[in-house]
Parts: sequence; structure tokens; C-alpha cells
Amino acid sequence: MFPVDVIYAKPNQQKVITVTVTQGTTFKEAVEHSGMVAFFPEIDLDDLKLGSFSNQVKPTDEVKPGQRIEIYRPLIADPKEVRRRRAEKAKDEGRINKTTGAKIS
Repeated sequence: MFPVDVIYAKPNQQKVITVTVTQGTTFKEAVEHSGMVAFFPEIDLDDLKLGSFSNQVKPTDEVKPGQRIEIYRPLIADPKEVRRRRAEKAKDEGRINKTTGAKIS
């Protein structure tokens, strides 16, 4: 048996729960065992996006000693769309060259 931290964070609140698991425990089982859903009911156990030290893992992967479990929230905006809108705004404001996209000094 070994301890692992289960972590979930929102912009204004975060929680770390340490659980003791046995060899062969999956990431999803550890999240269920932590009871994190009681604190954050928006967590969907059937559609989990998980990671360990910023590396995405599958819910069915086994937890190893020394790992931590990070529960990821869904994105609120598509990063490509945000960059495209920001570039369009800069073009409209005359901050970039309309042909090449380079900054104007």
C-alpha cells in the first residue's frame, strides 16, 4: 500500500486529498476512493480527463508509487479560436501588417 494525492482545482478553490491505494489500483478507482465528487459534484466519473504531473493518463492506467492524480476540467474556450480572434482584432486595429501578419514597429 502507498499514498497518492488526488488533486482538483478551480480558479477560486482547490483540494488535495491523500488516499492510500494498493498495487494495481487504477487512476479512476483512486479518484472514486478519494471522495472528491462530494466536494465538486461537477466531476463526471464516466468522462474523466486525468493526468500525473501534467502528463495525461488513461483512467484505466495503474497508479504507481510517487505519482499524483490530477483531475482536469474541460476547456471553456477553444485555444485556436481565441488566437484567431485576437489576430483579427490586431489586424483591425492596425497593430499587424494585413498581408504578412508581422508586427508593425
